[in-house]
Amino acid sequence: MSGTTSIAAALNDLLFDRQLDVDSAVTRHFADGYRQRTDGVWSDRTEFAAHITHLRDVLVGGHVEVHDELIVGNRYADRHTVHASKVDGSEIAFEVLVFAELTPDGRFQQIIETTRMVTGGEGDQHLGSAR
Repeated sequence: MSGTTSIAAALNDLLFDRQLDVDSAVTRHFADGYRQRTDGVWSDRTEFAAHITHLRDVLVGGHVEVHDELIVGNRYADRHTVHASKVDGSEIAFEVLVFAELTPDGRFQQIIETTRMVTGGEGDQHLGSAR
């Protein structure tokens, strides 16, 4: 599967590359029928794009640190931490465990993830699924 995306590439485009609009970033890395379960809550591609738009309003920068990544056939798994700065000047970090299915063209078809806040305030606890 040449051209397979990765969580780091997707999140950098979605959250931190403001030269790329949300719809273009989503299309680049996620299939048309994309769906995601974050901490037990399902969302479709439209709801996912709304989540990313919300995060872009809250975050001003950051980076993705990949700890483990595995691709076998159309299956993808990783453990990563998103480190980000918020518009209010505070810092957050979330460790994320991902299990995903890829399309034949290498984009994400489905992601199931669990998030754990490493750094942040009480109000940041649900940023992983906030819209």
